[in-house]
Amino acid sequence: MLDWTDKHCRYFHRQISQKAWLYSEMVTTGALIHGNNLPRFLGHDPADSPVALQLGGSDAQELAHCAALAEEWGYNEVNLNVGCPSDRVQNNMIGACLFAHPQIVAEAVASMKAKVSIPVTVKTRIGIDEQEDFDTLSEFIEKLVEAGVNGVILHARKAWLQGLSPKENREIPPLKYEWVHHIKQRYPNLDIAINGGIKTHLQALKHYADFQGFPALDGVMLGRAVYEQPYMLAEVDKLYYQQDTEMLSRETIVAKMLPYIDNHLSDGGKLIQITRHMLGLFHGLPGGRIWRRHLSENAFQAGAGINVVEDALKMVENEIQRMRDRGYSL
Repeated sequence: MLDWTDKHCRYFHRQISQKAWLYSEMVTTGALIHGNNLPRFLGHDPADSPVALQLGGSDAQELAHCAALAEEWGYNEVNLNVGCPSDRVQNNMIGACLFAHPQIVAEAVASMKAKVSIPVTVKTRIGIDEQEDFDTLSEFIEKLVEAGVNGVILHARKAWLQGLSPKENREIPPLKYEWVHHIKQRYPNLDIAINGGIKTHLQALKHYADFQGFPALDGVMLGRAVYEQPYMLAEVDKLYYQQDTEMLSRETIVAKMLPYIDNHLSDGGKLIQITRHMLGLFHGLPGGRIWRRHLSENAFQAGAGINVVEDALKMVENEIQRMRDRGYSL
């Protein structure tokens, strides 16, 4: 997610789940080729693996070059974004507008596949604008399969390229989950994951079973739900990967983040660059609002140090103890 799932966010999420596949924010080919700052766009901690680099672009050769960079920098997958409806990317033939150009997308996939050994996947909407028929989606997927795509993530809404904001495009077009499962039926050997409107594990797990007469899917992508409530990731390893590892407490996760934060500050970084991703860690718990407020009000200040996080954690612990003293079971 653009401006959200940067390297700090992914490192934080990896402390919560060891198995979940993490995706970078979308990086355009132009930024990588002409930005003259590969560490900024591709730098990441090896600990965040498995991790995919999501690319935005449409030129096959440029995408192939950037895919090779992704592999060189240690990413485990390259994902082409064909789902973003934002005006600022449409003007550069990036994102959802590419759904109208399946041959361009297929050529891009083929070029990337020829350049790298890691998987090449595509994230797309199920359609755009007035397009309402399933066959158009199926024909689009067919082109990708012919190009050798390793997997497809389908946002189960179409996108309106004009007239709706990106936020409205996540809420107004109706969800058609059955279309995604139908695609899996037509392409049983292709890895298919679903995205869109899924906010809980209960909702997600329904797509790992037969759905309205169509077969189960191979994966579910959770975006904003996880960003806003990151502790959801604590159940991922057990629910989806059948791992028996113990779930870490929120307090332990904070403790695991402290050395990373300290190193970032020592390198001249700002506290807010990390803590902005941690605001929802105590969502729904006593002290959750205190945690969010203290970090929000203090982490951006000049010279803010690791003590801001330690103080916020202490406030949460005090609030939880206060509630226990009043007889609440937490």
